[in-house]
Formats: sequence, structure tokens, C-alpha cells
Amino acid sequence: MLKPDKPYNSLPLIPPDRKAVETIPILRQESKAAVALAELKGLAKILPNQNILINSVVLQEAKASSEIENVITTQDKLYKAITLKDIEVDKDTKEVLRYREALFTGQKFIQQKGFLNTNGIVKVQKVLEQNDAGIRTLPGTALKNGATGETIYTPPDDSAAIPKLMKNFDDFINTNDDEFSPLIKLAIQHYQFESIHPFYDGNGRTGRIVNVLYLMLHNLLDTPILYLSGYIIKNKSAYYRLLQEVRTKNNWEGWILYMLKGVEQTSLETIDKINSINKLFHQTVEVAKKKAPKAYSKELIELLFMHPYSKIEFVVEELELERRTASKYLQEMERIGILKSETKWKEVLYINTKLYDLLKK
Repeated sequence: MLKPDKPYNSLPLIPPDRKAVETIPILRQESKAAVALAELKGLAKILPNQNILINSVVLQEAKASSEIENVITTQDKLYKAITLKDIEVDKDTKEVLRYREALFTGQKFIQQKGFLNTNGIVKVQKVLEQNDAGIRTLPGTALKNGATGETIYTPPDDSAAIPKLMKNFDDFINTNDDEFSPLIKLAIQHYQFESIHPFYDGNGRTGRIVNVLYLMLHNLLDTPILYLSGYIIKNKSAYYRLLQEVRTKNNWEGWILYMLKGVEQTSLETIDKINSINKLFHQTVEVAKKKAPKAYSKELIELLFMHPYSKIEFVVEELELERRTASKYLQEMERIGILKSETKWKEVLYINTKLYDLLKK
């Protein structure tokens, strides 16, 4: 029997028995999740530039995933930190921006290698935590109830168990087979990673990055645009309860259904957001064409959607315009109500207010 204060060195390898993870409710929910995710993957291509969505969703994911670990910042602080040169950035905002950097590090790893293994995951965690500690080799790691201090779960700490479990984990996430649906495997691998808890720090956020990387690795997404951490925040108590019930009650069905519903709901929410962004983009194009035809170009509007907080330098560098011309164009966009300027330090920010409000939702 699993004891919360004793290391779970007998954590079973994956996959679990098929009967436990391919029940009728799971297969029905898997079908719904797969349809929604496929629609999201296809619909993302209708945007004039996919970076519009990538930039906003990755920041939202970084913010929410960090919030689960009580690292709190605001969307406004994040955009200002990315846009302004000399702004003083607080500790929590820096941590959230590291999450974004870590996600892109993992994406680059799988693009270059064609797989994701422990070495790649260590690179992700290193960016997150800014240290070289790597995989745990010392005992003493335990998950505690934040309110009571009570130990809820103690992950494996045996020097032979962790490498063996991680080798099994690597094999499982990289195998393409017909035995299990990739989305059922997504839920299984996330449970296993959380249960191995391979690092001293940053396991939760690293595991949530691995979720998105796994979907790209198996061509379920082209880009990191699934915002699962928002779903986990809304259903946080169920997340931890169901993780634990796999360990204590072998309740794979409850856990997998939770994750599959998260994929479906998050995909549908992101589809709505894509449609809203696309509609706003085309409305903005029409307003700019009509009210500021001399300043209008499709490339300028794309830039203002890729950077909800923009500035003259972005226009100069990305559109290869003279500074005076770039400044004039941004001022024109403000005159017709597309942008709102705000002076911070010695720089002027131009905020795409309607897009910013849409991305906050």
C-alpha cells in the first residue's frame, strides 16, 4: 500500500493495463477531444500570421502555469517587460517569461532532433529554474499540503529507480503505435511525469510544458497553441485529487477523462479566440484602409496584432521603414482609434486595445 511519507520506489512503469485506460467513457471522450484538437490545428492556419496566436497563447499559458505554483503577475506587466528596454521587471514576471523561453527551448529541441527525451526535458527545466541541478540524485523531495504541511506524496528517490523510470518515460512518449490513442497517452505520460517528479524544483511547470511538446511531437499541433494550464487552474482541486487517485485507487478512468475534457474544452475556447482575432483583424484592416489609407498596409496591421504592445523600433526593424515614417504611421493608427499610446520611461508604447482586451479573456 502506498504511504504518503515513504518514497514510491515501486511506481509502476507505463503503459498501464489497456483495460484500465480504454473504457467506453474514455474512448467516447477521446473522440470528442481529438475532433476539437484537429479543428484547432486546422483553423490556426486561417490567421494571417500564426505568430499572432502563438505569442498571445504562450504568454497566457506561461502566466497560468506559473500561477498554479503561486507565481503571480499581470498581462500588462508581461507585455511591458517584453517590449520596453530599460523597465525594471519584478521577480514573478521574470519567472513567467522564463517559462515562455523554456517552452520555446523545448520546441526547438524537438524540431532539431525529431524526438523528446530526458536530455531535452532537462534543458527545458534548466531554463525554467536557472540552475544545473538536473535529475534528482538525493532523497528528501516530498509533496505537501500548502495549508496543513501534511505530506501528500513522496516520489521515488532510489538511485536506480529514477533513471529506469525516465528511460521508460522516454520510450513511451516517443513511440508511435496503434496500441494507444495519442491523447490517452498524453494523460498517461503527464501522470507519470508528475509521479516521478524527476527534478528538485520546477516539476509542475516542466510537466505542463512537456504536455504541449508531446502534442507537437505527435503532429497533433503544429505550434504551441493549447492553453491547458487555464483549465487546470479552473479545476485545480480535481487535478491534484485525480492524480493521487491513480496512485491510491488505480483510478485511471477519472484521471484520463479529466485530461481529455481539458483538451476538448481548451481547444474549443482557443477556436473561439482564433475566430474573434480573425474577425477583429479584418475589421481593423477595413478601418485603416478607409480612415488612414496613406499609412495602411496589411503588414503593418499584422505587426500590430503580433505585438499588442508595439513601438516605433518594431515598425522600423520589421517593416524596414525610416523612424520618422514609422512614427507617423503609428500616430495615424492612434488617430483613427486602433492604437492608444502610453509613455513609459523614455519610450512610447502603442497598445492595440481591442486585441489586448480580447486576449485577456
